Amino acid sequence: MHVKEQRSKLWETLGELPSFERPVSARLLKREEFDGYVLETLLLDLNGLEAVPAFFAKPQEGEGPYPLVMFNHSHGGNYGNGRKELIRSSGYLQEPPFAKVLTGLGCAVCSIDMWGFHERNGRSEGELVKEMLWTGRSLWGMMIYDNYRLIDYLCTREDVDPTRIGTIGMSMGGLMAWWLAALDERVSVVIDLCGQVDAETLIARRGLEHHGFYYYVPGLLKHFTTLDIQKLIVPRPRLSLVGCNDRLCPFEGVQLLDQGLREAYAAAGKPNHWQTVITGGGHMETAEMRAAWPEFIAQHLLRSAP
Repeated sequence: MHVKEQRSKLWETLGELPSFERPVSARLLKREEFDGYVLETLLLDLNGLEAVPAFFAKPQEGEGPYPLVMFNHSHGGNYGNGRKELIRSSGYLQEPPFAKVLTGLGCAVCSIDMWGFHERNGRSEGELVKEMLWTGRSLWGMMIYDNYRLIDYLCTREDVDPTRIGTIGMSMGGLMAWWLAALDERVSVVIDLCGQVDAETLIARRGLEHHGFYYYVPGLLKHFTTLDIQKLIVPRPRLSLVGCNDRLCPFEGVQLLDQGLREAYAAAGKPNHWQTVITGGGHMETAEMRAAWPEFIAQHLLRSAP
């Protein structure tokens, strides 16, 4: 099956989605100056169903257009955190927060509250999953749709370089990073922290209970393996960071995906575009991870626009 057909089929597995043709819009609620960057609080119309709160940060210096990094917040059972993780971090992330690091590199960065988190809280994850299943949708599909349409909006901004878009996230955010890149070729650089989860290995290791209900898509494994999905990113640069004691990312699955992607990137003539880094620790961003991913962004995203 051709890559375009694979992407189309993958979208189909995610359930019914709002139209990709409907316009998206943004309303600026607040602009603040932080240490080294400007932070905008936005209210976005992405899906026509509910407003989507967002943060957009950019360096205080320069005028852009800046390379953009999509920051996908984690889950962690902390439904009150959401996009605040971009500017305040969390207990399993290194300091300083991602907004400070990424704007310090010269990037703009954006993050939204995903369904059920922070200002989109009020309905539980279980309630959202059940309602969407009844109406032919999947929560994961709706999360991905919002982030895809977020890129549509960001590409209209004069201070964003649409040819240089990266995505990064931890845990649920890491899963979102590689899924979004698999479905959207506009994402040119991918970094996932503690999100390298092979579905078949997770089942074999009886690790399904370690992940929230949001991630399960009806019928997915009838059509795709995890490796099939991740191969849709090849040959774009991707860095995957995993702790060797992370029970949410069974190590056998990490190894299986690493081998398959090494082969795929080599066959595409870009063996150096795939990097996997195994560190100590469990489900957390280690100091070694924090040292690795800014360097990867500097190498692959901060190039001159073509």
